[in-house]
Amino acid sequence: MKVYEFNGFPNPARVRIALAEKGMTGRVQFVTVDVPNGEHRSPAFLAKNPSGAVPVLELDDGTCIAECTAITEYIDHADGNPILTGKTAKDRAVIHMMQRRAEAGLLDAVGTYFHHATPGLGPKLETYQCAEWGDHQKQRALAGMRYLDGVLAKQPYLAGQNFSMADITAFAGLGFADFAKIDIPAECSNLKAWRARVAERPSVKG
Repeated sequence: MKVYEFNGFPNPARVRIALAEKGMTGRVQFVTVDVPNGEHRSPAFLAKNPSGAVPVLELDDGTCIAECTAITEYIDHADGNPILTGKTAKDRAVIHMMQRRAEAGLLDAVGTYFHHATPGLGPKLETYQCAEWGDHQKQRALAGMRYLDGVLAKQPYLAGQNFSMADITAFAGLGFADFAKIDIPAECSNLKAWRARVAERPSVKG
């Protein structure tokens, strides 16, 4: 298998954590896509993922899987023992629900702020910006942090008692927020404590 990525970006980080949680990092060849210089917009890469986004998982038979949720689903179920996306119907539903809330309400909101209300990746790549929309999304990200803090006041992880794909997404979102200079609200003590615990996991530290 190959993973096309740009190391250090939040979405590739999500896939790397999932691979490490499953003990599969050594089974993957990582291929750097030079996003800052526009390689993700080349015809060769667009043939693998028409949206031009990283990461992309390419299987040995040539199948290309984009979108972190889909990639994580494949990784997690490849050995028949899912630990990140849920085993029962209820667990899978709750994990996917919380993953989407973390993605839309935090990670994607931070991304929109970064790409619209800051210089982002520079004028060659940021061909359209709307600062007002970006600033609105910053407020959405802060609201998302407060929501996740409330969830974590009642349980150790975002989808319940076990670490899951939802936690990976939120952790990457907070890392992106650091980069974009969006601070976790001071009152979000549960979110801060959760982040410190997740940061100690071998899959994250490695």
